[in-house]
Amino acid sequence: MKNQYSQNWQTLVAGILAALVLLIGLNSFIIITPGQAGVISILGKAQDGGLLEGIHIKPPLISVVDVYDLTVQKFEVPAQSSTKDLQDLSARFAINFRLDPIKVVEVRRKQGTLENIVSKIIAPQTQESFKIAAARRTVEEAITKRNELKEDFDTALGERLDKYGIIVLDTSVVDLAFSPEFSRAVEEKQIAEQRAQRAVYVAQEAEQEAQAEINRAQGKAEAQRLLAETLKAQGGALVLQKEAIEAWRQGGSQMPKVLVTGGNSNSSIPFLFNLGNLQDTSAPQ
Repeated sequence: MKNQYSQNWQTLVAGILAALVLLIGLNSFIIITPGQAGVISILGKAQDGGLLEGIHIKPPLISVVDVYDLTVQKFEVPAQSSTKDLQDLSARFAINFRLDPIKVVEVRRKQGTLENIVSKIIAPQTQESFKIAAARRTVEEAITKRNELKEDFDTALGERLDKYGIIVLDTSVVDLAFSPEFSRAVEEKQIAEQRAQRAVYVAQEAEQEAQAEINRAQGKAEAQRLLAETLKAQGGALVLQKEAIEAWRQGGSQMPKVLVTGGNSNSSIPFLFNLGNLQDTSAPQ
């Protein structure tokens, strides 16, 4: 009985020891996957040298490994500023960034979590960078030279975040808004420009119409001049006869009441008589 009790106790102790060995073994290494970096802390103190992808040995039970995502992170950050001409300007930036694996230990010591990095580093530095870019130009230049505004912002933000171990990959302006007063001024200016352009168009249209009238009048006068010269020249009577025949045809080929004919072949003055009068005189009384 006593031997059986001793054997059971030894089995229990062996099981506990095996469990402890397994637990210690599992806590003696850490696997860092691609796109991650780890920072090992022993008794609460971060150790130099970040842990990159692979298997790493660490002291069991007394160490903790904080793993950071090194892939591209995206956050939208609002910012407000005043322009060179003291107009209020607000924007929202979409910022793509990632952590520098070489400086991940410094990030762990100074900023801690990714949430702290965004709220305590990226957001205020975005605000300051936007102030620098906006203060260099007027509000109209911020509209017409938006690319230059973004370039100044990118330069200022990249320089400020680099010292924190944050690499800025790209930024984009999600929204750019102005004060209500400036928006109304822009709208009124656009309306005035549209009205001015409409007035210019109407003036040009009137000028073109007037020129067309002049051209038509000149053309008509030139035609009359040429006709007069033709009538004065030899053969003018033939022209009048031709005009009479054309008028006759256009009237439906009916006998006109007024017939134009030459007195003789050598006469330059046409002879006109009214056939209607002849018909009236020939009718029985």
